[in-house]
Amino acid sequence: MDKYNLEKIVKNLVGDAIVKEIMSLKLAVKLIEVVEQKAQEMGMRIVVAVSDASGRPVAVHCMDGAYHGSFDVALNKTYTATAFQMSTKELSRLCQPGQDLYGLQYSNDGRVMILGGGEPLMVGNTMIGALGVSGGTAVQDTELAAYGKDMLKEVITCL
Repeated sequence: MDKYNLEKIVKNLVGDAIVKEIMSLKLAVKLIEVVEQKAQEMGMRIVVAVSDASGRPVAVHCMDGAYHGSFDVALNKTYTATAFQMSTKELSRLCQPGQDLYGLQYSNDGRVMILGGGEPLMVGNTMIGALGVSGGTAVQDTELAAYGKDMLKEVITCL
């Protein structure tokens, strides 16, 4: 087997498993700035948090006039998105009365947040962190977090 075929086989087997991107401070701040710009366009004052894949906060921005209660909520949304590797909106559906994960929101010393606005940040199939947005309605927070998630690849490209 020649080197070219071996490299091709390895690439097919490994695929997206090897990710060189990490959640750096530079990436976190740039992503937050993109989300803040969208929030300003929507007339919102929010708190935006970004954590690394372990749920450790990397950066948090509080827009002028944002609710101070939104600080912990945004951070806990990043924790939840990393801890359960899904959006907080999706997790909220699974935690409703009668659903399989009902009661989960009372675990982890109250850090589990089942309000929309938390998104895992993926590069390929690898989670590199999470984004948490708080300050609007659940629908607005969900929209902004999804926007940030969608903008991640573009932000990485621009760095």
